[in-house]
Amino acid sequence: MSEEARTGKRFPLHLPIKIHQAETSGEAKGVTGDLSAAGVYIRADASLDVGSPVEFEITLPPEMTGGLENVTIQCKGRVVRTDENKTSEGRGVACVIDSYEFVRNS
Repeated sequence: MSEEARTGKRFPLHLPIKIHQAETSGEAKGVTGDLSAAGVYIRADASLDVGSPVEFEITLPPEMTGGLENVTIQCKGRVVRTDENKTSEGRGVACVIDSYEFVRNS
């Protein structure tokens, strides 16, 4: 039996992401590795523990949305996996997205 818990179509998109860290009242930056309607894989220099809540923003460029300006997706979710193998882009973190909202940037 497979331990694969992923659902939905994944898109290998490398988009900028900002992670809001409540514990430190700070912000970490990173890049998405892949994205689906249910979750996201992130590479970032952020200290996130499995099970912890997380808030983050993903920026979609105009060529992706068909608009004239960036669109930001504000997400709330939780960390479900961390990868200890650190790369130049940071440590890998898999998050489930519990809720999201699209915000047009001015």
